Amino acid sequence: MQVYVEKTKCTGCSHCHDVCPVAVFEMKNRKGNDVNTDPAPAESQWNGTSDPNVVSKWSNINDGHRHFADDNDGKTGGISVAVNGEACIMCQSCLLECEGECIVITDNDNNVYRSIYGK
Repeated sequence: MQVYVEKTKCTGCSHCHDVCPVAVFEMKNRKGNDVNTDPAPAESQWNGTSDPNVVSKWSNINDGHRHFADDNDGKTGGISVAVNGEACIMCQSCLLECEGECIVITDNDNNVYRSIYGK
């Protein structure tokens, strides 16, 4: 199983971290040296700029999350990194809860699954 986060789309909501039963995700500071440690391809790595479409959708939403905050305060903010993708059990909880629709999972048969936020 390969899991990565399209960093430019990550809102920092922490839903993936909160719902994952096997601790695939960690929330990191956006300006930290370890934000691109998952197997995300170059175009999905953090380059310091968030996707404008995701920003326009989430920047003014007041739902208790610190969207696009540089640091993680232990609850929200920062950026998600799939540090333990090999532990993924394909429960798909993260795919349903990801606000930025930025999680990509490739299973052992090379089927690709992407998050779809339905709320």
